[in-house]
Amino acid sequence: MGELRERMQHDLVLRGMSPRTQEAYLAAVTGLAKHYRQRPDMLRVQQVEDYLCYLLEQRHLAPNSVRVAVFGVRFFYTVTLKRPAFALPLPKGGKKLPEVLSREEVARLLASTATLRERALLMATYGGGLRVSEVVRLRVSDIDAERGMLRVEQGKGRKDRYTLLGSRLLTELRPYWQV
Repeated sequence: MGELRERMQHDLVLRGMSPRTQEAYLAAVTGLAKHYRQRPDMLRVQQVEDYLCYLLEQRHLAPNSVRVAVFGVRFFYTVTLKRPAFALPLPKGGKKLPEVLSREEVARLLASTATLRERALLMATYGGGLRVSEVVRLRVSDIDAERGMLRVEQGKGRKDRYTLLGSRLLTELRPYWQV
């Protein structure tokens, strides 16, 4: 798949896809090619649909994982190969609510920290609903104490957003900032 892979990679970069998206889309098309031991540009729509069924039924991949594969394959056929829209069905993905810790569990988690830094980072992560990658990039200038907001720059999907800054988190961040 050498030349096709390079073309697809070029198309992904041109459209500003994140490195992880590039990796996932390329892996989806590579998996398709390996499954049939054939160049993916030679496959028929029915073969691609059968491959998606294989991913769901034989490999037992989660619907959301198969959705990523569908998007990768669609990208390959419509953008890289410039073929008419590829109408592949998307498996329904289940939405799960996040698990919410009880007050006692949160208290035990925070009590287990050894340093002021660890406590502040954990509180910011849980209290602000932040991802680890977002917490480690926080700066003092991202804290808006007056409005009770935290600015998260370049979070998931390279998007900026605001999240709540609780009063308990703010009182925890102040001593950490002074140290």
